Amino acid sequence: MSRAPHAARALPVCATALACLMAMAPAESKEKKPMKPNEKPANHGAVRTSLLPAPSSPLTAFRIQFRCGSIDDPAGKEGLNALTAMTIGQGGTRELTYSGLADRLYPMAATIRPQFDREMTTFAGEVHRDHLNAYYELLAGVLLRPRFDDSDFRRSRDVLVAGIESGLRGNDDEGLGKAALGYLMYEGHPYRLPDAGTVQGLKSIALDDVKAHYRRCYARENVVLGVAGGYPEGLIDSLKKDFAALPPGGPPRYPLPKPRPLLGMEVLFVEKAAPATAISIGFPISVTRADKDFYALVLANSYLGEHRTFNGRLMNKMRGERGLNYGDYSYIENFIQDGGSTFPLPNIARRQQFFSIWIRPVAHANALFALRQAVRELKMLVDAGMSPSDFEATRKYVLNYSRLWTQDFSRRLGYRMDSEFYGFDSFIDRIQRELPRLKLEDVHAAVRRHLQDRNLAVAIVTPDASAMKEAMLSGRPTPIAYQTPTSSEALLKEDEEIEAFPLPINRERVSVVKAQDLFEK
Repeated sequence: MSRAPHAARALPVCATALACLMAMAPAESKEKKPMKPNEKPANHGAVRTSLLPAPSSPLTAFRIQFRCGSIDDPAGKEGLNALTAMTIGQGGTRELTYSGLADRLYPMAATIRPQFDREMTTFAGEVHRDHLNAYYELLAGVLLRPRFDDSDFRRSRDVLVAGIESGLRGNDDEGLGKAALGYLMYEGHPYRLPDAGTVQGLKSIALDDVKAHYRRCYARENVVLGVAGGYPEGLIDSLKKDFAALPPGGPPRYPLPKPRPLLGMEVLFVEKAAPATAISIGFPISVTRADKDFYALVLANSYLGEHRTFNGRLMNKMRGERGLNYGDYSYIENFIQDGGSTFPLPNIARRQQFFSIWIRPVAHANALFALRQAVRELKMLVDAGMSPSDFEATRKYVLNYSRLWTQDFSRRLGYRMDSEFYGFDSFIDRIQRELPRLKLEDVHAAVRRHLQDRNLAVAIVTPDASAMKEAMLSGRPTPIAYQTPTSSEALLKEDEEIEAFPLPINRERVSVVKAQDLFEK
């Protein structure tokens, strides 16, 4: 799902379709020797590039990335990285005001899109080769000669503050549940707060703070210059030369602390007026795309809850059979939907990941039934695994579906840069290599090593938190209330098991917070 404060509103959008150009993209090179995500590159002082040339393409995609994110925000100024990216990416250059820049980009049907996450900040855009030189001059001006206009700064700060107050806390119950899950799950960890920071953190930031953050983070050893599609070799020479003018250094990549251990089911109720109850469940895991077990979990997760498809059991059992809500999905890493697609947003890679289940808003009366059913489905996967036929069907599905994740040059480039972050060349190619080698017992073993159903963080956004908390702690059955009664005896029998399914609640770790207080300070 797109979140208002995460992916900033862009300058005029390019509507050109790129999917037809995928056939012209060259095969990617063999895997590199893995480099740890917090390891510095060997060529200190050099400007790194990530290139996917396709000479016959009329389009060029840029992804200029800085390895700096919200984990680099100083205490008391939470949101500084996001505000810096917005002030630059939604601002002008030394030579052009913001409106002047927009006027130049509009006839090119091109954009400059700032995107920020925990550990990286990316500026993306695409342009037709007829406008390549002019576009590059504007992009370089934005990143190397930012205007730092006070009006751009204030506008960006207002957008981010409104994104938390009116967007996340006001109108986005699903996003609020996900953010609250991170707040509970990552207590005492640099990942705890949203990428956009906090309301008071943002309000405390001055333009001079943004300039200082730019000087510290937008540095030569911190940048990766990503380019894909049709471009002349001279463009890459210009990129390297121009971005070599950035100051040396950049913030060091300190090892991240381990997330705190969860003790039973810990629950955070977020109370707010809401037409339905949104639920997010999760726990940190110790694997990323760099690990072999990750690819077994890709398959297991698709079987459990592939995002916005009916491939997963959660979707089929909760929505398809019972009509509980619009959708129910699971994830083995940080996931943000890319715009109106069903695909993951690239360039939100992290050194530490988490498993999660997203229960989209469900009628208040059915919320605890839905929670029980989701945890029960997770337990069934951990305890019993998959059948041989489900294993083969899911493997075939993922091998084909994953190819769609890189169907245009910009996404293909984004995935390549994420793979290089983890220490290899191509995530999709690795899926194509690893999944055919997997055996059913390999998947079951990986699931037992990394997934579990006992120590869970749960965030619940609901209007009457006290009543739901009392019902949860009572341990009483919570039957489903069908809008249209079902006559299926098998379904009704399963419902009786679900409504009384025991939840491993840690009574000492159940709390309630008002939505307006969350992410305020």
